[in-house]
Order: sequence, then C-alpha cells, then structure tokens
Amino acid sequence: MNKTQNEQILESLKNGIGLTALDAQERFGIMRLAARIADLKAEGHRIVAQKVDVMNRYGQSVKVAKYWML
Repeated sequence: MNKTQNEQILESLKNGIGLTALDAQERFGIMRLAARIADLKAEGHRIVAQKVDVMNRYGQSVKVAKYWML
C-alpha cells in the first residue's frame, strides 16, 4: 500500500529528518509542503518551522522554512 503525502512527511519528521519544500519535492514529489504541514498541525502534530539559509540556482543565499517535529 502506498503511503499518503502526509504519512511520508510525518514519518520523516518523526525520524528527526527536517524538511524544506525542495527536500519534500525531491524525496517524495510533494509540491505543496506548507499545505501538508498545515494538515498535520490541524491533526494535532507539534511541528515547527525554522528559517535556514540555502543556495538558490544563481548561487545566492536565501532563507527558506525547514520543518521539524517537537
């Protein structure tokens, strides 16, 4: 049985793996991570976001949200 997007995200977060939108897209093909995080929070999961620096395709440092489970 295939796992839902929410199940895939939750499993990663429970295993201590933080996710950015790009991580979720590359690992699971999930295009709207923030929406799935909102779903999980609505279910009562304690998930936080932290701003982290990443390089964009032009080599510039930009801040993005990285999600973690408490």
